[in-house]
Amino acid sequence: MSSITRITDLPALPPRPHDAHKGTFGHVRVLAGSLGMSGAAVLSATAALRAGAGTVLLAVPHAIRTVVAAAQPCYTTCELPLIRAGRFGDNDRPKVLQWAECADALAIGPGLGMQSFIVRTVRSVVEGCTKPIVLDADGINAFAPLSPGQKVRTAGPTVMTPHPGELARLTGTTTADVQADREGVAVRFASEQQLVLVLKGAGTVVTDGSRLYVNATGNPGMATGGAGDVLTGTIAALLAQGLDAFEAAQFGVWLHGKAGDLAAADLGEDGLIATDLLDYLPRAWKEVRT
Repeated sequence: MSSITRITDLPALPPRPHDAHKGTFGHVRVLAGSLGMSGAAVLSATAALRAGAGTVLLAVPHAIRTVVAAAQPCYTTCELPLIRAGRFGDNDRPKVLQWAECADALAIGPGLGMQSFIVRTVRSVVEGCTKPIVLDADGINAFAPLSPGQKVRTAGPTVMTPHPGELARLTGTTTADVQADREGVAVRFASEQQLVLVLKGAGTVVTDGSRLYVNATGNPGMATGGAGDVLTGTIAALLAQGLDAFEAAQFGVWLHGKAGDLAAADLGEDGLIATDLLDYLPRAWKEVRT
């Protein structure tokens, strides 16, 4: 840990030029949701919009497409190729990669499920797509557990956003082990896997193995279902706007936590829910733009 550079300052914000159009701020594609988990998809895709992405396309299974489309008119929806068919084979890989490469950044995993064809789809995108990717929830679980020395093969910049239990499953340890040395575990994993790790929880840790940022925003009111889905979309939007993986993760966790702090100041912590974070993301942006 002695060679780690501790980061305290926030990165430069992505610009908002006066002559901008929606293409200026990036296109995010979100792969999320399943029966019973449509909310995760809606939260992630809406967060990408609230975090400044120009356009968002949400890909979901056929069974929930109508639900997620009705929940938010500002993103578009599609059925990811071949999800409806319930299969994924070698001949399908080029079509899925072509779909993924159309994005400026991708968010993969919230509420997605762990069916075998979903796992193969996730792995194919991560291993073959060159665009920046945020992996959360079942996007992470698709690679768990890793064998000792095994690497997650990634073709492009990758941000993983596990909570301690997910990181423990991924590494074959325990949640207690992760919590006992949050910074050390996070740094070692990020360095070994050559990706950016966001270890969620009080004092969220962001590291790429050489840089380390410990977030100071956020509060216990954010310990509620769906808050992580909002973070996933937030980071993806910042990637789409041109921040590098570490900076997008760092500013994303700060912005997410600041929205939670502003919401708690108005509403209190006890009744805070994930959709409140969506409502307060614009106010969090305003805090740093003024």
